[in-house]
Amino acid sequence: MTSPTGVQLAWEAAVNQKPVPLETVPSRAIPARTVRRRAGRPPRALLGPAQITQAALKLVSRDGYKALTMSGLAKSLNVAPSALYNHVGSKQELLLLVEDSLMGRVDVSAFLDQPWEQAVSIWAHSYRNVFSSHLPLIPVIALLPVTNAPQTLLMYEAVTEGFLQAGWPSERIIDAIVALESFIYGSAYDVNAPDDIFAPGDLGGTAPHFTSAVARRSNTDQLNDADGAFSLGLAAMIAGLAATLS
Repeated sequence: MTSPTGVQLAWEAAVNQKPVPLETVPSRAIPARTVRRRAGRPPRALLGPAQITQAALKLVSRDGYKALTMSGLAKSLNVAPSALYNHVGSKQELLLLVEDSLMGRVDVSAFLDQPWEQAVSIWAHSYRNVFSSHLPLIPVIALLPVTNAPQTLLMYEAVTEGFLQAGWPSERIIDAIVALESFIYGSAYDVNAPDDIFAPGDLGGTAPHFTSAVARRSNTDQLNDADGAFSLGLAAMIAGLAATLS
């Protein structure tokens, strides 16, 4: 039996207690208020990695990355910071959870059975779609080490394995992946750009060729401008990378 590949690895009521009856004592000995001791451990943890990660992503989407502090996250979860630290030891650990959550959503399945060019295209489109929904995290994730991030490592393992099977030498694979990622991250920003980002306004006459090109901009296959630019650039990058193997 062969070992599973990196791609394959990448897919993967409250306890009731009766109150203890009070002993029968003279009524004058019974205190005005009786405090019943709470039951011990709850049947399940109030916090977990998935809940913490989702709260972190929601907080960043709503208030930006600067709002992602341990105290701010604890407040959004309605728990004390000490309770959060029981599950996440530091801001770095929290960022690893976030990174893993996002990288785990990137589709690498095409590297199992599709030609290299098609697999890279599907992976790149999925990668861009994931991060175009989480723009504030791009500058963070792009510079965050992958150390001890299991889902992130499995994603890269699947991509690397696909490159190897396509005949890429090991020493050139990471540079190719980084080149593609640089384009993908930039394109994720373009998805969120305003429609009139290239409108020259009253200064069209100072850049007539540019203004004309903007006015004539069109994309085939009924793609919007961001998708058209991404498809054009990605096809060129894939073809250029493939040519380096000849």
